[in-house]
Amino acid sequence: MDRQTASATFPSAAAAVADARRFVRKVLADWGMDEAADDAVLATSELATNAIAYAGTSFDVSCRLEDGEIKIEVRDRHPTRGIEMPGVTASSGRGLPSIARLAASWGVSYDHRTKGVWFRLPRPGAAAEPAPAGGQDAAAGTPEAAAGPADRGPRERAGRDRAEQPRDGAAAQAREGGLSGDVGDMPVAGDRLLRSPAAVEAMEDGVATVREVLGAEGAAVLLTERDGRMIMGSSTGTAAEPPLGELSVAGLGPAARAGSPWVAAAGDPVATALRARSLAAAPLESQGRLTGVVVAVSSVSGRFDEADGVRLGRLADEMSLSLEKARVGELERSWRGWLSFVAEASDLLAGTLDQERTMALVAQLVVPRLATWCAVYTVTEAEPDRLAYVWHADENRSDGLRELLEHAGAAPPMDGPGPWTGLATAPEDVRAAAGGTAADHVYAFPLIARGRRIGTIVIGRPPGDRFPRSAVELAEELSRRAALAVDNARLFSAQTAMSSALQRSLLPPGIPEIPGLEVAVVYEPAGEGSEVGGDFYDVFESGPQPGGPAPSSRWRFAIGDVCGTGPEAAAVTGLARHALRILSAEDMSVPAVLTRLNRLILGEGERGRLLTLLHGEIAARRHDGVRIRLTSAGHPLPLVLDTEGGVREAASAQALLGVFDGVDFHTDTVDLRRGEVLLCVTDGVTERRSGSRLLGDGDGLERLLAGCTGLSAGAVAARIQRAVRDFGPEPSNDDIALIVLRAS
Repeated sequence: MDRQTASATFPSAAAAVADARRFVRKVLADWGMDEAADDAVLATSELATNAIAYAGTSFDVSCRLEDGEIKIEVRDRHPTRGIEMPGVTASSGRGLPSIARLAASWGVSYDHRTKGVWFRLPRPGAAAEPAPAGGQDAAAGTPEAAAGPADRGPRERAGRDRAEQPRDGAAAQAREGGLSGDVGDMPVAGDRLLRSPAAVEAMEDGVATVREVLGAEGAAVLLTERDGRMIMGSSTGTAAEPPLGELSVAGLGPAARAGSPWVAAAGDPVATALRARSLAAAPLESQGRLTGVVVAVSSVSGRFDEADGVRLGRLADEMSLSLEKARVGELERSWRGWLSFVAEASDLLAGTLDQERTMALVAQLVVPRLATWCAVYTVTEAEPDRLAYVWHADENRSDGLRELLEHAGAAPPMDGPGPWTGLATAPEDVRAAAGGTAADHVYAFPLIARGRRIGTIVIGRPPGDRFPRSAVELAEELSRRAALAVDNARLFSAQTAMSSALQRSLLPPGIPEIPGLEVAVVYEPAGEGSEVGGDFYDVFESGPQPGGPAPSSRWRFAIGDVCGTGPEAAAVTGLARHALRILSAEDMSVPAVLTRLNRLILGEGERGRLLTLLHGEIAARRHDGVRIRLTSAGHPLPLVLDTEGGVREAASAQALLGVFDGVDFHTDTVDLRRGEVLLCVTDGVTERRSGSRLLGDGDGLERLLAGCTGLSAGAVAARIQRAVRDFGPEPSNDDIALIVLRAS
């Protein structure tokens, strides 16, 4: 027996849907089942979307090849929540009806921990087996399926089989009950049949058969449109010459509306339209509704009798079945195209977290596929509906459309889609400037995400181009997915803004002017979108120098590196920087500040992080340069560049912070004379990697600093920053911070 299995687990994220599709397509390609891949991928896409939207958990996708069937199951981890059945128990979603259309059978299986929806597809090239009685999956009729939970563990509830083709007696049964007079509810417009090669061929063969069997001078098939008009589907002989004029379903006689064939003379509306003296006609039906009329015509009065009408009725029944099959095929192709469109749209919407870009993408997905133009309104707590984006298929009309919408009524706070008449409330001069757009057919779709309305999508078409039901349903489905995408982008933007504000609060407000000293800093956090990482720096004024003249002051500087990355490291960064300023303002010495900071970090417990810190105090010398008293607590030692190009270390190594309590720190003193430079860096500089080499290996940083003799503090900082970037081919994965102090 040919059995193969494959499975994978995916997270509860929008991008996981695309990953699940790729997984299924690859599995079927490996099994040589490419012909079934499209249906399998589309069905998997809908079930994976449902798992994320309704269950909100990670999900598993399993593929099984056994005998003549492919079985695919999407299983989530939320078994207590029932499957939403669109059209039965749910107010939104189309996943399971889509599965019913694609799969040979489908069902639901569940246990105490998980819940899965499975579907089966016939193996390409395998003969299809007859469906079990009652339209249920074969497993549902077995003794195991009838047993209780204690007998068989996980229970399975079988889904319905794929819809069968129309039966031979369908047209006759529909005629017994009479035809519906609601032309607007026609299953399909006539122009769609004209786009189907199979339907055109069926009509051409049909009129040729009618003309031959009845010996008529001409024959034609007239199709109904949604608005009740009748158009020419196919014709032969004399019926091909005259136009139809204004013939409509409403103008047909009682026999046509009753679903019966009829024979008529020149006064009949169809005979008049086709310029015939006599005719025999029979209705074409689909699901009990009139979809067209097949007609045989003659230029001779009384040419046809009741027997001709009966024979034409039988030919009409056969043609109805052929056209219905072609109609279903056309709808199937259209439906598959729409489903593929929705799947691709979901991928695109999941690919961006920028709110403005998401709204622009929504509008451009709608136009021109579903509508001529689209507008997106947003709603916030601070303001009502705001026109956020407008897109028209004709760019020259976009400005006029925006002006019209800005003067129109506000987007309706509706809970479901529906027509919108807001354009009619715009001033006359604005409507005139917009031209024909002011009279467009307009539909509005609310954007509802997480139980609240966050906006509205408004779409429009020209007056003569009404929205078909399929376009409205597709726009509604797209609006649901767009609402989640817009809301996700909005939440991401809000979180990013909040994160940026918090991160900016951890950065120094500015670098003070220090007499006799040039100061330059470089700070580059490694995380994408981060403004603050585990490295930090600060330069600030700490107060007047004891015993010195009044104008004289002291300044402090610090550069540190918190062990780790992310928010936890940034939290310690904030603690350290603010504590340094507060403790220095209390006139505490450099060693005392480090001792107190060490205790603060140890007091954080598990939230604490190891911290390397270089902290120093700057005081002006009476005659030349500055004096710096500093302590290096586990930090890379600072380097001094003299005016002759010599480089030396300027401190001794001491214990880092956050490890031991009761550590005694001491200071090292550095006198910077005019032209000399003190360089302080974090390990993001010294440990910059290129293959197996580090920038600091073999006194690499010392040689780099020696080449900066005679440069200003800013030039030294820029040269080292560039050297760090150019050292390795890949971007640095560590934060970079450096402070350059040059006596002037």
